Amino acid sequence: MSVLLPTPDSQIQPVPPPENPADQRRIITRRSFLIASGAAAAGLALYAGEGARHEIDTVQRPIAIRNLPTPFHGFRIVQLSDIHLDEFTEPYFLEHIVQRVNALNPDLVLLTGDFVTMGAFTFVAGNHAAHRCAEILRTLTCPERYAILGNHDVGVGAPQVIRALNAFGIPVLVNQFTAIERGGSRLWLGGAEDPGTSHPDLNLTIPAHPDGPVILMAHEPDYADNVVLHPRFPLIDLMLAGHSHGGQVRLPLLGALILPPMGKLYPEGYYRFQHMQLYVNRGIGTVGLPFRLNCPPEITVITLNPAAQSSDSTAKTPQNARPHANS
Repeated sequence: MSVLLPTPDSQIQPVPPPENPADQRRIITRRSFLIASGAAAAGLALYAGEGARHEIDTVQRPIAIRNLPTPFHGFRIVQLSDIHLDEFTEPYFLEHIVQRVNALNPDLVLLTGDFVTMGAFTFVAGNHAAHRCAEILRTLTCPERYAILGNHDVGVGAPQVIRALNAFGIPVLVNQFTAIERGGSRLWLGGAEDPGTSHPDLNLTIPAHPDGPVILMAHEPDYADNVVLHPRFPLIDLMLAGHSHGGQVRLPLLGALILPPMGKLYPEGYYRFQHMQLYVNRGIGTVGLPFRLNCPPEITVITLNPAAQSSDSTAKTPQNARPHANS
């Protein structure tokens, strides 16, 4: 049986006290700062992913239209864009969006693309996401609603997204136009094929001799630079786009951290190109990461007014329009 003997005092090594109490305080302060910084970063990520991503901003935007027929004075259009169902927009959140839109009681609902996401779950859930998104959008009570496709829709499969939307009563315009009629007058609505992945044709999208104002839907906002160079540009009064998500994460002074191709020049809000106005919706969903910061999801309510009664001196006027590859 072994016996534990006490260690001689000569073999005990005492822990040396800090040479300087200030050094010890510095170690504690640095450690506290790192812990606090980590906690703040975790809290910010939680807010961006769960809080800010679901804080809906309803933007009221009056638009002055030249030669607007009297029956369309005060005509209200709701624009939704970039839903990205399942990755990462939850069905319950889209249902909430639809409820908000129904409460607004618009005259027309326009959906400017990216109903689904071309992401990690595309191969197993692409069809389901398109069907479920269209199923929820069917509950929009506005009888007039139209859609265009975005780059993610094309990536997942344009035919299946179109089929799902059509099955639930939402016409999809692909290089096509249609007339919106009120009191014997017309407003013309054109929908371009996705400029980022396909071949938009404004000769097919814009009527040659419209007898009323023309609204163009095109998913990527920077396509506006192509539009201004097209012979039918003089006929277009308003262009509606999405795609950029406003950057999703916008930092003070720095602005958007990342913007997608064809969404870098006009990332959000209102712009003017001579007579044509452009509005870029920040979208509902997210891509890459399920985060938003200083860039809330948006429901846009556009109210049409005759140009003689309304003007906007704050419009941003892009200069030196640059054509893109898809012209």
